Amino acid sequence: MPLARSLSMSSLNGLPQWEDEDLPVQDLLLFEVSWEVTNKVGGIYTVIQTKAKITADEWGENYFLVGPYFEHNVKTQVEVCEPPNPAVKKAMDTMKSQGCQVFFGRWLIEGSPYVLLFDIGSAAWNLDRWKGEFWDVSNIGIPFHDREANDAVIFGSLTAWFLKELSSQFDDKPNIIAHFHEWQAGVGLILSRSQKLPVATIFTTHATLLGRYLCAASIDFYNNLDQFDIDKEAGERQIYHRYCMERASVHCAHVFTTVSQITAIEAEHMLKRNPDVVTPNGLNIKKFSAMHEFQNLHSMYKARIQEFIRGHFYGHLDFSLEKTLFFFIAGRYEFSNKGADMFLEALSRLNFLLRVHKTDITVVVFFIMPAKTNNFNVETLKGQAVRKQLWDTAQSVKEKFGKKLYNALLKGEIPDLNKILDRDDITIMKRAIFSTQRHCLPPVTTHNMIDDGNDPILNTIRRIGLFNNRTDRVKVIVHPEFLSSTSPLLPLDYEEFVRGCHLGVFPSYYEPWGYTPAECTVMGIPSVTTNLSGFGCFMQEHVADPAAYGIYIVDRRFRSPDESCNQLTQFLYGFCQQSRRQRIIQRNRTERLSDLLDWRYLGRYYMHARHLALSRTFPDKFEMEPSAPPKTEGFRYPRPSSVPPSPSVSQHSSPHHSEGEDEDEDERYDEDEEAERDRQNIKSPFSLGVLPQGKKKQHGEYRN
Repeated sequence: MPLARSLSMSSLNGLPQWEDEDLPVQDLLLFEVSWEVTNKVGGIYTVIQTKAKITADEWGENYFLVGPYFEHNVKTQVEVCEPPNPAVKKAMDTMKSQGCQVFFGRWLIEGSPYVLLFDIGSAAWNLDRWKGEFWDVSNIGIPFHDREANDAVIFGSLTAWFLKELSSQFDDKPNIIAHFHEWQAGVGLILSRSQKLPVATIFTTHATLLGRYLCAASIDFYNNLDQFDIDKEAGERQIYHRYCMERASVHCAHVFTTVSQITAIEAEHMLKRNPDVVTPNGLNIKKFSAMHEFQNLHSMYKARIQEFIRGHFYGHLDFSLEKTLFFFIAGRYEFSNKGADMFLEALSRLNFLLRVHKTDITVVVFFIMPAKTNNFNVETLKGQAVRKQLWDTAQSVKEKFGKKLYNALLKGEIPDLNKILDRDDITIMKRAIFSTQRHCLPPVTTHNMIDDGNDPILNTIRRIGLFNNRTDRVKVIVHPEFLSSTSPLLPLDYEEFVRGCHLGVFPSYYEPWGYTPAECTVMGIPSVTTNLSGFGCFMQEHVADPAAYGIYIVDRRFRSPDESCNQLTQFLYGFCQQSRRQRIIQRNRTERLSDLLDWRYLGRYYMHARHLALSRTFPDKFEMEPSAPPKTEGFRYPRPSSVPPSPSVSQHSSPHHSEGEDEDEDERYDEDEEAERDRQNIKSPFSLGVLPQGKKKQHGEYRN
């Protein structure tokens, strides 16, 4: 037996290292296969797009993304070119000669990775034959009416065909790693294994099919994980064939990964395999050269949101915008899965607390969740028109006032302020004031909803009575459309809007990862998440006191819904009690957590999965060093030793305390010292070790 190459993770940025140089590093090719390559459907697109740069930096010309061809996507995102690798070109030419359309180019995103795209339509005439072959190897039948599953069979068959043509050119050398994302790409993995291709395979599930369906049905999912009759549940929802494709992919892969610990638990019960590696999702972090630039952006975009509020609440603007906080929830309109139900209930309780304590803080809450609408709400548009008219009136009066004041000063006189405004000016201002009179409450939605009688958010607002009354300290605005800088109402992009808000609230019940709170974190905006989201679990593991860093984690796993709702209410109320200075300190800390979410650090988990796949597929050629998957020791933020971020954990018994007390607390806050300590923590060295044997968790261990 030849000497096995010993895989090492001693270098964090580079290809696998081994002792024997008979097989050069350059010979290894990495293919990442997903239905969402150049094709935005959901969150997997974000994962692949943001991870591309770190992977391209590691693998260079040997990294290829494989996806479906859609002409409209290719025209705007792909620069078509010839493949530089002769083996890839030969495999493509073979497929083209047999009637399949295959396209190659560079994806115009950061990192500019190569993409290989299969035209599903050009190969559809093979569908029946390929479905038959898939049945022969897996005993999984695909119904003719399921277009998505049929497309997955075509895509998977083309992928396996390409890998077969490619691997046949390398004799018995282990040259290929293929990483498949989600069940739509899984057919290619199943066929590759059934044909015994010399390919190291990895399968990543970003969320289990059945888990999403069950949670959407408002079932007590996590308390009954080991009680479900999986086949029966999948059959009742008419996704049994899809579930079988997903489960077969999981069990055929040399290495199975998922994006979070909570999804790992779910996969063990739904798919009957424990993930080998957890591969958290990251982002490309762009640091500002000026340390506090993100704070300046917050102020700038907050002022833009305040302008919208002035128009939306015209005639009812009896609250101070300087003492108004902006909260928001955003994402797909999944009322229960995204936690909108619990958020609304918590807002009702928060409104009660703020009124009882007679606080001068007002909270305006935005729901950015797309739903079916037919146009902007007339009252909302009118509000922005009234605001603009008032602004123009104020500007014209100011200009006349300024000229008279200027002329008086030139003459060396102190003007008589009673005479400086004439009767016309007074009349104009009175008419402007009359125009702000309103005989209805400010609307709770910015658009006309097509089916507002059955809309769950609006129905809950009706039930809890948050109608933007003058006495309400919590105001609600439902914006059932994604944000755009070209909108006549709120002309801000999503990133600009997030930067202008004070707190993102995402109390999700089902969230395998959760990019929305992660995006808040990298922009320095505190957020609320849960221990049922991958992001929340990740932060609990890596940050000793997440709340001090602006990450509030609601326990939705081990508490009743009512207890979880009370905890969320306390988080929101505690945030409202913070002074402006405390919020600034907290935003500084939140922004520093962005290093934890950078692909430059999280990419190590994907590297480990690839090394593990090589050692399992070709044990005589590669072996893992005796070390474990990436550990988190020395990769953890401690609790800040300085000022508490919220009065809820300080010595104050009352939300009202003096400015002098704030100053005393601030003296204990040394930002440079804290920032340097955090930088050291994130960059601490870590080691990789072998997966501990015999450590599989028992089913009962995960019960609530």
